[in-house]
Amino acid sequence: MNILIFGPNGSGKGTQGAIVQKKYGVPHIETGVIFRQNISQKTPLGEKAKAYIDRGELVPDDITIPMILNRLKEDDCKQGWLLDGFPRNLAQAEALWTALEKEKIKLDYVIEIDLDRETAKKRIMGRRLCKTDNNHPNNIYIDAIKPHEHDGKTVCRVCGCEELSTRADDQDTAAIDKRHGIYYDTKTGTLAAVNYFKNRTKVITVDGSKGVKEVSEELLKKLA
Repeated sequence: MNILIFGPNGSGKGTQGAIVQKKYGVPHIETGVIFRQNISQKTPLGEKAKAYIDRGELVPDDITIPMILNRLKEDDCKQGWLLDGFPRNLAQAEALWTALEKEKIKLDYVIEIDLDRETAKKRIMGRRLCKTDNNHPNNIYIDAIKPHEHDGKTVCRVCGCEELSTRADDQDTAAIDKRHGIYYDTKTGTLAAVNYFKNRTKVITVDGSKGVKEVSEELLKKLA
C-alpha cells in the first residue's frame, strides 16, 4: 500500500503516521531523512542538493523528486510506503504525480488530517516538556493529555514532575504562522496539493480535532 500523508503542524500527523506504518509494516519515509542520507553518502544527487543548501537556497524539485523515487524503489518499499513531508505545494504535487506515473508507481491513498488553523496553532503552543522524560505527552490545550494540577502547581501527567518547559520554536508565533500560511494555502500551497490529488486517487480525510485513539480508529477503518 503506497500512501501520502498530509496534516498541518499540530495535527498529530507524526503520531498517526507511526500508527499506519506499524499497522501495515511499511517504511515511514521522510524527505528530510532522504536529504541527509544522500548528502552523507555523497551521492550525485546529494552533492547537487548540498550545493543549494550551503547557499541557503531551496533544493529544486528536479533534484528532490529523483531522490524520493530512488528511495521508493528500494527493497523495503516493495510492499508499500508512507511518504511524509512532500509535496508541500501544488507545483510539487503535479511534478510528483507525473514522475510516479512515468515510473508506473501507483499511489493508493492520500491521508489528510483535517484541523482548523487556530486549533493547530494552540496545540503547538500548548506543548509542555517534562524534565524527567521529553516523551511524556503534556499539552495544556488537549484534554486527554493535559498536565495535572498538584498543590497549586502544574505537573507532568505521567510522572508528576514539577518542571515543565516549552520549546522556543513552539512559542515562535511568526514561524508557526509562516508554516501554516504555506499549509493552509488552497491556491498554491499544501492544501492545493491535497485538492489536486482528490481528482486523481483516493483521499481519506479524518477529523484531527479528536483524540489520538479516535483519529487512528477512524483512519484505520477507512484504510481497511
